[in-house]
Amino acid sequence: MSIPVGLNVWSRLVERIFPYLDEVLAPFDSLWVPDHVQNNGRKVGEGWTLLSFALGRYPDKTVGHQVLCNSFRNPAHLAKMVATAQAISGGRVVLGIGAGWNEAEYLSYGWPFPTARERIAQLAEAIRICRLMWTEAPASFEGQHYQVKDAYCEPVPDPIPPVMVGGSGEKYTLRVVAEQADWWNHVFEDLETYRHKQEVLKSHCRAVGRDYDEIRQVICRVIFIAENERELNRLKADPNVRSGGNSLVGTPEQVTETLLKEIDQGADMFVVNLSDAPRVEGTHLFAAEVMPHLKR
Repeated sequence: MSIPVGLNVWSRLVERIFPYLDEVLAPFDSLWVPDHVQNNGRKVGEGWTLLSFALGRYPDKTVGHQVLCNSFRNPAHLAKMVATAQAISGGRVVLGIGAGWNEAEYLSYGWPFPTARERIAQLAEAIRICRLMWTEAPASFEGQHYQVKDAYCEPVPDPIPPVMVGGSGEKYTLRVVAEQADWWNHVFEDLETYRHKQEVLKSHCRAVGRDYDEIRQVICRVIFIAENERELNRLKADPNVRSGGNSLVGTPEQVTETLLKEIDQGADMFVVNLSDAPRVEGTHLFAAEVMPHLKR
């Protein structure tokens, strides 16, 4: 069975995002966009605007965020936004959402920045509101953080979009995944950490009576790829090529070998950023030489 692969893009590319995607997106099953409003004065594309444009530009692709910051939008309004996008796109939206983390964005744009525990509690309520508004009319909700009274969300989304929760915090975020997520978006660090997070999620699933195996595991990867070691070294010296963090660096054979191990560990899907975007060479190489081998 082939493992689906979605393509993510850097928010800093802004006006270069869609010319790049026009050239490289075809082999990927889905498109994922980030959700930031600023980055130290650099150019940044806003997440919902990017998604809306992408849905119209690529009518054969599923589109979602990796992931929305819950704090940026009123959850009832977000439910309506998703429902509208689902209606006009023919059902191609995934609600990717997380609790938020970048304090600088909050403070600069005037959003309160509560503790991580409170932000995660807000996330849990927001997902409940979205699901309620997608299935009941009128919808009412009285929570600790959000309230909705006699709210309509017509037309309701058909089908109901999957909810993908991003994050791996063991005490609170993975509890939300167990309780509410259809998909779990994990930013990969290493196999040992991934195994550990899976065990934590299994524990939360047992506690809430959830079938762990029904949660789709979506692994986020930054891919730094080139034909050979010489070309890899050349790219590493290029200031326009982004790397670091959890980047997977290697030739097509090395990248394939690593991703197959992650599939064996339970990955159901990958969402990848290519380090050299908006150059197209790395993306074409990954699509041609790695994706055909990603099978369970």
